[in-house]
Amino acid sequence: MKNEIMTYNAVYADGTFDKVTLGGLLNRGGASGKIYSVADRPELVAKIFHDTSKSRTNRQKLEAMLLNKPNFAPVETDGVQYTQIAWPEAILEDEKGFCVGYLMPLINMSEAVSLDHLMQKAIRQKLGLPDKYAYRIFAAYNVASMVTALHKCGHYIVDLKPSNVSVYKSNMLVAMVDCDGFSIRGERARYPAEYVTEEYIYPEGMNLSCEEMGEEQDKFALAVIIFKLLNNGIHPFSGTPRKNDAEMLTIQNRIEAYHYAYGLWPDKYQAPHPYSLHEYFDKATLEMFERAFTKGGDRPSAYEWQEHLWKLMHNLRPCKNNPNHVYFTGKGCGLCIVEDKFYQKIRDIKKEKQMPEKIRGIEINDLSDEKIKKDKAEKQAFDHKMQHISYALLAAYMLVFGLFYQIILPLKAFLKDIGLGLQAIFGTLIMLGINRFIHKYGSLFPLLQNKEISNMLQVYALICLIVALVSVNDIPKNILDLAQ
Repeated sequence: MKNEIMTYNAVYADGTFDKVTLGGLLNRGGASGKIYSVADRPELVAKIFHDTSKSRTNRQKLEAMLLNKPNFAPVETDGVQYTQIAWPEAILEDEKGFCVGYLMPLINMSEAVSLDHLMQKAIRQKLGLPDKYAYRIFAAYNVASMVTALHKCGHYIVDLKPSNVSVYKSNMLVAMVDCDGFSIRGERARYPAEYVTEEYIYPEGMNLSCEEMGEEQDKFALAVIIFKLLNNGIHPFSGTPRKNDAEMLTIQNRIEAYHYAYGLWPDKYQAPHPYSLHEYFDKATLEMFERAFTKGGDRPSAYEWQEHLWKLMHNLRPCKNNPNHVYFTGKGCGLCIVEDKFYQKIRDIKKEKQMPEKIRGIEINDLSDEKIKKDKAEKQAFDHKMQHISYALLAAYMLVFGLFYQIILPLKAFLKDIGLGLQAIFGTLIMLGINRFIHKYGSLFPLLQNKEISNMLQVYALICLIVALVSVNDIPKNILDLAQ
């Protein structure tokens, strides 16, 4: 009923209880329940489960959460209090004593954004989020601090991913909801998580259900989130396949095979993303990512990340060129270098678009009808000219070899002195020169493009050479002369 007043018993951790009346529906929530305001309690909201058949299990899990609450108190800045985790405050019972939901602190999600939105510049600009790189490091630190606090209590998030973590826009403090979906440690039993998301599942957990996952899953997913925050949203298992015909693996497939492209050793499947900042990270940061993502590595705990990120924040070097940039080492500002590389690529693409496109090496401008007609006319004129030159060269060729004996006759004495061997070499060189000329320049002369004519001309030259040399050397003309 739309106007139905919903009143429940609120049971607190110390055993006390009171009556609470729900206000309006704030959010239809996720898969587990709807979110309502609480009358006369503006600092609280109520989550009412969709499925009341799990009343007993839900109560046990919520009781464990009430008795084992992480030490993550609200933070007050500039007179405003920021609740960072929507941890249960009380169990809600209906009139029959069934667990129907729970009370939790109100987190004003209108002041927060998903962690996903903080990772890419275009989205930050669209949403008016601060572009300072140091803020993203601080956000990473706050996420690590939250996970540390949960792990100290023996709780695990399991479905830890950027879209399940929010940050306040004004100060980058963490805001976490749907805590009833975490893996909760109770006094006598563990109450498992219900969901886990691909691209954040640790390699060894591929064959496990989310109920079986725990700290290793959180350690891996946390390292992925930190890598993405520090590296402009690039996933540590994304990259550029080294072979064009390589199978296109999903991110989770690459995780399963440990295809980490940003480590101390090159990955055989993929190269790093071209705009990755990892080469400009602090050495200790790279070593921690190496432990988190390579096979056999001892993954850093959430507390190790918390301590490391604290040190990073207090040792940042300001960039002289851009007040939003900071950097870690003497290599310089990686953000500036990567941005310059990106903008140069954009300029190259624009320049390439301004240049005439080509099809099979031919510019499109050269394929117009006018250009084709002009080229055809020029070719016909050239062929006609070369035809006349061919006839002239043919006449000269026939004349030179027809008179070859008369041409070399003044050299008769010299030729006889050098002997038939050198004369034969001389004749062979002439024939080789003719053959090379035909092969190299034959395409320019229409007559020589006919193979039969080119062969005939070479035979003609050979006969003329033989006759001339026989005559110069007074070699007997027939077998009768040899018999004398």
